[in-house]
Amino acid sequence: MAVEFDIVYDGNLICRAVHGPSRQTLTTDAPTDNGGRGSAFSPTDLVATALGTCMLTIMGLVAQRRGWDIAGTQCHVVKEMVANPVRRIGRLQVQITLPPNPELTDEARAALRQAALTCPVKESLHPDIELVFEMK
Repeated sequence: MAVEFDIVYDGNLICRAVHGPSRQTLTTDAPTDNGGRGSAFSPTDLVATALGTCMLTIMGLVAQRRGWDIAGTQCHVVKEMVANPVRRIGRLQVQITLPPNPELTDEARAALRQAALTCPVKESLHPDIELVFEMK
């Protein structure tokens, strides 16, 4: 299924994007270290955010199917840029913290970990991006 987005460059390194199906909008700005004001997510910030939200979403799907409650699960992502040979994301550190829940056995946690590590965004990342993953 294809999803369409409309994006407009508003000037001053600001872009406005519209999600076709929902008509929700978001704005991006270049980061301060690349000439922007840092007033909004940068495009590479959205990649890092997409990774974290995708991992949690796929974990949620697995949990829902198996009757596990993982509401309150948190994800912290740190994005590091590199400049050589070109400016790009060099490293993403992801830490997922599950809420206290006695029904989440070691087997359940392993299934949730596998779900996170096979989410579509993670599978779409370039192999040169170092991924550091931890789940508590």
